[in-house]
Order: sequence, then C-alpha cells, then structure tokens
Amino acid sequence: MEGLQIARGYLPGALGRVVELHGEYYHRNWGFGLCFEAGVAADLAEFLRRYDPGRDGFWTASLSGRIDGAIALDGIGALSEGAHLRWFIVSPDRQGRGIGSRLIDAALTFCGGCGYKKVYLWTFEGLDRAKSLYLKRGFKLVSKKRGSRWGKEVLEQKYLLDL
Repeated sequence: MEGLQIARGYLPGALGRVVELHGEYYHRNWGFGLCFEAGVAADLAEFLRRYDPGRDGFWTASLSGRIDGAIALDGIGALSEGAHLRWFIVSPDRQGRGIGSRLIDAALTFCGGCGYKKVYLWTFEGLDRAKSLYLKRGFKLVSKKRGSRWGKEVLEQKYLLDL
C-alpha cells in the first residue's frame, strides 16, 4: 500500500490512538463499553512503561501521518508460556488493504529473531477477519471458554503458534 509506514517502538500519541481505535471498533461492533476501553488503556500503558526493545515489540501502521493500526508482542513470559500477541487493530476504513498482514508479519519476524518458540493470543469468537490472518500463519485454536472480562460475555479463544 503506497504511503504506508510501519514503525517499531512508541510514537507520541500512539497510546491514545490505539485505545481510541479499540474503544470505537469494539463498541460499534460488539457493544463493549468503558470496562473494555479502560482495560485496554491500563494494560497497554503498563506494557509501554516496561517495554524492553530486546524482548518486546510494538508496531504502528500509519498513512498520511495518522496511526491506522497497531500490534504488540509482549515477550515477558516468552521463555515459559510463549510470547503474547496483543492489541492488534486496524482502523475499519483501512481493513482489507494488507495492513493487518504487515503488522502480524512484523511481530512474527521479531519472534523468530528473538528465538521465541511459541506465540499465543487471546481473542473471541466472531472476529473472523483477524482469525483468518492467524490461521494463515499457522496458529491453532487450543482452548475456548465463556468469559466476561471485557465487560460483556463472549466465547474467548486462545490461539497458539509453535515456531
């Protein structure tokens, strides 16, 4: 995609923009509210505060200087349970243009460079576009359970990729 910039590491405004993208998308499509958005804000802020560029990854995708997507790779537990892929989002008006693929591939390439053996992520049933990206890269569904940690009951799913 012409003009697409993938940047690694924190950029000014990225925290707020990634929270905004999550809050708007998940409210519009799934009815999530303050509980979800506040959780994303708190967890992402905590991750960025302890961010270690040798262990963790945070990528943003921008067009015309505006962040339109992001993904993070939390490597703090990589040696025991695997690296944790988190906060994957692409602005709805930019979906279907390969941005999500570029972000996931950047995170998985980083994992390979770090020598990580496993990568996992939590999502929920119904996010079919993202699910197809995970499956194309070899992620397997390893568990599912009903949960309401995002403020609304969903069928949570854990996907795992052995590298």
